[in-house]
Amino acid sequence: MLWIIPAIIISYLLGSVPTAYIFGRLVKGIDIRKFGSGNVGATNALRVLGRGAGITVLLLDILKGFLAVVLLGSIFGARLTSISGEFLRLILGAACISGHNWTIFLGFKGGKGVAAALGVFIGLAVDIAGLRQVLLLLVLTWLAVFLFSRIVSLASLATALALPWYLFLFKQSTLVIWFGIILSLLAIWRHKSNLVRLIQGKEPRLQFKKPH
Repeated sequence: MLWIIPAIIISYLLGSVPTAYIFGRLVKGIDIRKFGSGNVGATNALRVLGRGAGITVLLLDILKGFLAVVLLGSIFGARLTSISGEFLRLILGAACISGHNWTIFLGFKGGKGVAAALGVFIGLAVDIAGLRQVLLLLVLTWLAVFLFSRIVSLASLATALALPWYLFLFKQSTLVIWFGIILSLLAIWRHKSNLVRLIQGKEPRLQFKKPH
């Protein structure tokens, strides 16, 4: 049972890797926290660093969540036989998202967790029936709202609100539904400043900036 502690710590540290900050230093030699929205996430990386770097950051942040659930879940699952595989993967996913949101490497200030959460759900979908349909609906919801508005935060908020309902619709376990509810509330809370700007009509639309 004590294996759960190093499992959570490693998953948290994996999530804590500040990919947008690292790419800001590598691509332009800047602290991305001082540019754009100041957020250490893929959207700000797209705005500040350009499309290539931004998409790379997005994919790496998704990969963090996926590896936390699939790789670490497999490694520690054999040692934690007293804990169900689903419960262990949810714990590891939560730890990874927490690391992304509150990274130890940047004074516990990080991204908003959307990409890492997507990676977690991709990882969960490997073993949990019905989650692939949920994932498809989530992606379609995000794309539909984004293509209509060109506002990333609005698309993320709409998807976060839809998440628990999709989980319920596809008859996920009570544990997974509650996990989805917590993630939904967390995403809304992390986007509270965006929500204020949306209400005021001041939230910027995404425009890609070419690196130079």
